[in-house]
Amino acid sequence: MRVWDFMRSPASVRLLVDFGLDLGLPPGELLKGSDVAQSQLEDPNAELSAAQELRVIGNLLRLSGKPGRLGLEVGLRYNLSVYGLWGYGLISSATLGDAMSHALRFIPLTFAFTSISYHIEDQLAVLDFDEPDLDDEARRFVLDRDMAAATVLFRELAGAEFSIQRVNLRETAEARRENSDGLVRAFGIEPTCGARSNSLAFDVKLLNRPLPQANTITATMCEQMCRDLLERRRARQGSAAIVRQYLAIRGDRPADLASMARLMNTSGRTLKRRLKEEGTSFRALLMQSQSSSAAELLQDGTLSVTEIASRLGFSDASSFSQTFKRWFGVAPNNYRKAQAEGVPAEVDAIEG
Repeated sequence: MRVWDFMRSPASVRLLVDFGLDLGLPPGELLKGSDVAQSQLEDPNAELSAAQELRVIGNLLRLSGKPGRLGLEVGLRYNLSVYGLWGYGLISSATLGDAMSHALRFIPLTFAFTSISYHIEDQLAVLDFDEPDLDDEARRFVLDRDMAAATVLFRELAGAEFSIQRVNLRETAEARRENSDGLVRAFGIEPTCGARSNSLAFDVKLLNRPLPQANTITATMCEQMCRDLLERRRARQGSAAIVRQYLAIRGDRPADLASMARLMNTSGRTLKRRLKEEGTSFRALLMQSQSSSAAELLQDGTLSVTEIASRLGFSDASSFSQTFKRWFGVAPNNYRKAQAEGVPAEVDAIEG
């Protein structure tokens, strides 16, 4: 099961916004471009896509200036109460091992972006975190957040005696030095860098530890309710909506029909046909995504036109400028100047 194929509770975005507020960042700016209204953050029945949450993460990174290992700080705030029914199922499980089985079985009900798996190795229970296909900054954030959040959950479930015995990270030791203190604070030990995978490991004997609030009836009830909720949150969208979501996830990195089809577990020919039936094409959807990203990057003001052209997959600044003018009717530098001066640009982005 892929997390992208399921809707999710707004609780995580609410936590991200609250974290941003602590940094002095306005909620409106954190939610910008995500199509998430502040009122949805208070609505227990609201459902958001993974792409919407990822957009808020991107805004948080941009507005905060990406200080250190921000994902670790955020991940330490994900206690059991954030997860609702899924978290209650963990609390009511008989043992820590039962709780972990429940957690992995219904992982799309969480806010994880990494793919999490489990195995036993040398008397250690090992959780592996496979990194998603995101840009470097977002990938590091969600990996740090997911690993820190998992550590918080195990500590809350197993109590004070729980400890992480080993932390492996694929990144180099040089990258880790950026915030060594934050890593030790999150996991309790120094990570081993340059490993083949990202993982947390603890004593396998802890899996048999009874949990203090175990309740068989409640656990069974939570199991059934999580199964129903999982089915209800399964995203039933057309191909065009899914492509838009994946393009939003990829941000400003180039994409093509073949890679998009692979992400959607289908063939390029089938995807092309489905999009045609829905009255659009991959090219039109890609141009919509590129034009939106181009406008945002120009408004941000931190990148040159040449750098933006490269990010969006153009061969040079000239070809990007020509395309941008077809999209918006003005050259990129003129668009940026108008935005900086607060002059409304009397232009519209291309339509599908």
